[in-house]
Amino acid sequence: MSREERERARSPEEVLKEAGFRISERCCARPSCFDYAARKGKRLILFKFQPEINGFSPEDSQELEAISRVVSGVSLLISKKTREKFLEDDTVYTRYNVWAVTPRTFENMILRNTYPLIQAGPGGYYVEIDAVAIRRRRQELGLSVGEMAEMIGISRRTLYGYERGMAKASVTVAYNLIYTLGIPVAKPINIFETARVQRKCFLLRAKRAIVKHKFLHKILKRFTRCNVTTVRKAPFDFILDVPEEEMRVIGGVAGSKEREIDRRVDEIISVSKILNARPIFVTNGRKPSNKDIPCVCSKEFSKIKKPEDIIYLV
Repeated sequence: MSREERERARSPEEVLKEAGFRISERCCARPSCFDYAARKGKRLILFKFQPEINGFSPEDSQELEAISRVVSGVSLLISKKTREKFLEDDTVYTRYNVWAVTPRTFENMILRNTYPLIQAGPGGYYVEIDAVAIRRRRQELGLSVGEMAEMIGISRRTLYGYERGMAKASVTVAYNLIYTLGIPVAKPINIFETARVQRKCFLLRAKRAIVKHKFLHKILKRFTRCNVTTVRKAPFDFILDVPEEEMRVIGGVAGSKEREIDRRVDEIISVSKILNARPIFVTNGRKPSNKDIPCVCSKEFSKIKKPEDIIYLV
């Protein structure tokens, strides 16, 4: 695809709207690890459009993955290039554990249910082999593992790995498998269904301990029966899950020198609708002009001792 064709690719927002997704306002009142939240039925996507994939930092990744995990969504980075070259279409990349695709690949996935076959990784490009298909076809052709491995130019051990789903193949080997067996052997990469690589629990606990507002940490740590996630790079500052009430609350806390309160409140309300959550805003005296969000001053918020108090407010 030429550079001009890449530049003409439709925006992710246009693609999602055509596919029937509900989309939040763009999150830009302050630095955010995602641009939009989008939902269609049970499918929830938090995505960031980053023209250069290298501009997405480890901190952005950790924040986005933590939020996505809490709200049961898929985190996605949409990029066009690295510093050196354009990214390939029909290929899945990763940036610090977040899936990354080109705008064209994103469009194919959302509108056509066409998923890429190739995954970029350290040292090259790989495909996930359909272990059942190659084992069945090898047996149909009456080939032993050794005979087939020799025909393809790989070791018996490697072929054993493919047939047990324990190894990915290079693109060259995948083509050799297709030529030898006469069947498709690569499994499409459905990033919306693929199990995510889980970080060790201590990373999430460490992240939750990093809180921008000390008084917020002091209050929320009382909620031992709830799942509390604090956030630094999003329109909101915390997510509170109350399992007993089957309720989720996302809240913002006004900064002492913040100038974009009204804009940020609008974003919190917009995102809350996509996340099926209740919004709340903790003020420092100045209330936002938007009346569609419950507001409580920081002094009153500091008196909250149990999650039921917040539920009453929202």
